[in-house]
Amino acid sequence: MKLVTREALLAFRRAPLLSALSITTIAFSLFTVGLFGLVALNLRSALRDIEERVEIVAFLLHGTPSETVTLASQDIAAFPEVAAVSYVTEDQALERARRELVEFKDAYRDLAVNPLPASLEVRLRPGNRDARHVAAVAERLRGFAFVDDVRYGREWIERLDHLRNVFGVVGLVIGLAFAAVAIVIIGVTIRLTILQRSREISIMRLVGATDWFIRGPFLLEGMLKGALGGLLSIGLCWIGYTLFRSSVPAFAGIVFFGPQHLLLLLLFGTLLGLGGSLLSVGRHLREVGGRAERRAARRQQLGR
Repeated sequence: MKLVTREALLAFRRAPLLSALSITTIAFSLFTVGLFGLVALNLRSALRDIEERVEIVAFLLHGTPSETVTLASQDIAAFPEVAAVSYVTEDQALERARRELVEFKDAYRDLAVNPLPASLEVRLRPGNRDARHVAAVAERLRGFAFVDDVRYGREWIERLDHLRNVFGVVGLVIGLAFAAVAIVIIGVTIRLTILQRSREISIMRLVGATDWFIRGPFLLEGMLKGALGGLLSIGLCWIGYTLFRSSVPAFAGIVFFGPQHLLLLLLFGTLLGLGGSLLSVGRHLREVGGRAERRAARRQQLGR
């Protein structure tokens, strides 16, 4: 292990310019992935904010006793999909209408009788705010005898579901495409390093070194370059995030990666470096092995 580590670190000293180029290339590849990740993270955050507004409103018949509503609220709160239940009295509904519906403020001011019904506002747990769960809870609410009507904005929730599904598919496709491009670029940079040391590899094969012994330093080198490129890409993402947030006031509320996301990006860079090195070294060793077999075959023919 010490020999593998020493050889991997010596590669940086042997070709500092090529190593710097490799790390920079990896960093910009991961920077592209990181920018997409930032967009995806903020879109997901925006979707969560929208999902939090999903609620079901059950309007109650006039004259429903408060004791009946209290007992029913406890039963509804016990639904596995339900996070909270709020009881809005008729007077509270009128006060809210006067406060929020400014254009009808005069109409609500001189009412002799309050026309607005009491209601139960039901908020759902995360993971249960899709159209299927919302419709199921709404149907159960309609089963209560004192419920006059149930509203939850079915079309709006169905559009939200569609947006969530489209975003998931598009995000997966684009993320895989960026990852594939990063692997190709990392493989090319590692390939340049391998070609520079092809004579050394051939000599190691001649003295009986195994393929995994030859691969070891290159794989560790690829992992180190991937990790360093990942760190550099995180710095680039932070700079881009800071500049964008400060220059576009409308996006001042956008969020940056959390610690788990930064660790994932660093791990992703390390794995990409390992994958690119593994593919490039394996290809080169196959080529070296093929040339050796052809030379042996020619010698055998000449010997005959």
